[in-house]
Amino acid sequence: MRLREIIEGFAPRCAQEREDRRMMLWYLDHFPDALLRTNETAHFSASGWVVNPGRDRILMLYHNIYNSWSWPGGHADGEEDLLGVALREVKEETGIARVRPVSQALYSLEILTVNAHFKRGKYVVPHLHLNLTYLLEADDAQAVHSKPDENSAVRWFPLAEAPEASSEPEMRVVYRKLNERLKEFEGKP
Repeated sequence: MRLREIIEGFAPRCAQEREDRRMMLWYLDHFPDALLRTNETAHFSASGWVVNPGRDRILMLYHNIYNSWSWPGGHADGEEDLLGVALREVKEETGIARVRPVSQALYSLEILTVNAHFKRGKYVVPHLHLNLTYLLEADDAQAVHSKPDENSAVRWFPLAEAPEASSEPEMRVVYRKLNERLKEFEGKP
């Protein structure tokens, strides 16, 4: 399924998702390079909200640039399969060997602001991440490890503590939304 169809097929559950969905479709229409970081205004990214099988713990990493506990994720870099991007990034950033989608469907979407920063010695201008979030599951008994060029720690948080672990107020709102949405999956394998 093409990216446009995935975004169009997503049913927003709040005003933030409705407006962010509208803007993502606008970016797709107006910027043929929206899947590439070379678009310094806005580009697509994907994140995984990784739960354990009991759905009472969330896998997070301590992000070096944001100096905050964060979900794993990364840039599309031209790839239209953002579920595949989310799965790859979770494995790369956390060391988790086995992770699977709870559903193939898009879990959430957000437009996120990224402040100016340096990455690998290069200045990166402020921009937007047009982020698609997927609900993923991994066994919390698996070994984890950090990816030192991007994060300095990886750990499982109890569900209620995961949003509060973030030092970014705007991300705590997103993480609470993602946790709240887990109720839709109660009792489902």
